[in-house]
Amino acid sequence: MKRPLVVKLGTSLIVGPRSQVRRSVLRDRAREIASVVRDGTPVCVVSSGAIALGLPRLGLTRRPRSMPKLQAASALGQARLQAAWDDALGAEGIAAAQILLTATDVSERATYLHARNALNALFELGAVPIVNENDATATDEITFGDNDALAAQIAVLARARLLVLLTEVEGVLSRAPGTPGARLIADGSIARNAVLGGASPLGKGGMRSKVLAAEVAAAAGIPTVIAAGATKEVLEPILAGEPRGTRFAPGERTPSAFKLWLRFGKPVSGRLRVDEGAARALTGDGASLLAVGIVRCEGRFVAGDGVELVGPDGVAFAKGIASVGAAELRRRPRGLEAVHRDRLVLY
Repeated sequence: MKRPLVVKLGTSLIVGPRSQVRRSVLRDRAREIASVVRDGTPVCVVSSGAIALGLPRLGLTRRPRSMPKLQAASALGQARLQAAWDDALGAEGIAAAQILLTATDVSERATYLHARNALNALFELGAVPIVNENDATATDEITFGDNDALAAQIAVLARARLLVLLTEVEGVLSRAPGTPGARLIADGSIARNAVLGGASPLGKGGMRSKVLAAEVAAAAGIPTVIAAGATKEVLEPILAGEPRGTRFAPGERTPSAFKLWLRFGKPVSGRLRVDEGAARALTGDGASLLAVGIVRCEGRFVAGDGVELVGPDGVAFAKGIASVGAAELRRRPRGLEAVHRDRLVLY
């Protein structure tokens, strides 16, 4: 089976100004997705829009601040969102599946593998998974733009060949959309500096989260394209290599599936500051981290939790799974292994 394509669509592409589904956009994307699937490449869609589609059913015109109302809107709108995708893909003879995930599903290794197996099974069947965050049961995960990060996580989980983040504008622009002189930045390496440098307004309107998602995918060896998603043809020209949007090149190294999960899926519960000798042994010799090389243990964690490793310069350089808890490490028994080298990934 070929490596899949992951496509993310934001709320503004899915939902119109009067909270109606933008069916013409979904039809165009469904037509392209069906063509890609028939050519043998699996496709996974990460789709926002549930909360926006649920607001009318609550009698609301604006996004509420109340968490229970946000959860209710998501629960009501998710059914409309899935039905819209089911109709659009069904017209092309493609089955649409639904997968709802929370941050916990990604952070726990067992559920992470279950999610990957579910995606692969759907790909084998020729179905298209429609993935969204499970906002109806989430709490602080409900934040604007978080589906860019979710799309990157799905791309890493599925070992995607390409991540495409579709938006209302043609890609990363040199200035804010609508500003005179704004032009497309086609090279992701240049766009990265423009958006994240702090002096540009490009970080507003969700573009910052898309560039950060591209960074995650690149570190996993996955190229990313940020492009306009409301035109007739989007995906097929991108897959054909035509210059569309802003393209981010993949990193040179592709870590193992376990180390990808460890780096991008496992949450950090503590930080271990190490001395120069330990940092050198970890980065240069591929050694395990022993308690004797730790100068400070920060946070509360137990064996099996994720910990970040910080060098003498204060910069985090690795992440691993703690072999023992913080309480035992603070006693600093010299021969104790804090993080095994097979459960550690360098940044």
